Amino acid sequence: MNITIRQFQIFEAVAQHLSYTRAAEVLYLSQPAVSMQIKQLETEVEMPLFERMGKKLFLTEAGEELLIYARNISQQLVELDEVMDEIRGSERGSVTIAVATTANYFALKLLGEFYRRFSGTNISLDVTNRESLLKHLNENTVDMVIMGQPPEGMNVESTPFMDNPLVVIAPKGHELTKRKQIPLSVLQQETFIMREHGSGTRIAMERFFEDSGYSISSVMEMSSNEAINQAVEAGLGLGIVSHHTLELELALDRLEVLDVESFPIMRHWYLVHREGKRLTALMDEFKRLVINEAGEILER
Repeated sequence: MNITIRQFQIFEAVAQHLSYTRAAEVLYLSQPAVSMQIKQLETEVEMPLFERMGKKLFLTEAGEELLIYARNISQQLVELDEVMDEIRGSERGSVTIAVATTANYFALKLLGEFYRRFSGTNISLDVTNRESLLKHLNENTVDMVIMGQPPEGMNVESTPFMDNPLVVIAPKGHELTKRKQIPLSVLQQETFIMREHGSGTRIAMERFFEDSGYSISSVMEMSSNEAINQAVEAGLGLGIVSHHTLELELALDRLEVLDVESFPIMRHWYLVHREGKRLTALMDEFKRLVINEAGEILER
């Protein structure tokens, strides 16, 4: 096949946005130019890469397969550029990180310390939910991920670096704030504000109560920890969140952590990347900082 890198880049943009127009805007090209390159690419592979149903554009089976290779090639080019920077002795480089929304509270401090040491680094950060983190790992679109429970059945390397205690929170003045070692049976009578299905916190919480022989009821679901904290503060129910998300609320005396038997639920934070991924010197430095110094940095 005679396929150019530029054609791969154009194809990847169209596949990402599922729109010739949007891809043209992102690449600063005209739509006819984008269409022509895709047409040439389809001629080269002798199969259609996209199909249109109504007003929507979809990848064909051949397009899905080609997208995997296009993304791998893009990642290889990024790594090549970073390797060349290292050979030239440049301190510049890039690190692309994705973190769970819960981890954002401390991840920014770690990135701040890393940038202080390597100020020439171009840092890209995506704060997102567990589903998107798994997609990043599966498609190898970021260098490293900071998350709770690492995925099973995926070829990744994961290293625990810090405890992640889940605690029960209540609004200031709630009747349970005066009690010690609250039985789980009492919590069963309360309503809870929960994270969305699929989140690491939700999975850990449901597994804990199931193993303990209890169940809890939910009055509503929230897609962020900030929203849960605000809903609990407003008196809509209790919440179970990572203690790392409560620094501001506890400092301002807006919420209280309940003393509940068998709590906190002790989990861990992990630094995760694809198994066998080639890490540049800068990526290795970031990995070392997180694994070896996270606790010390966050205690400052």
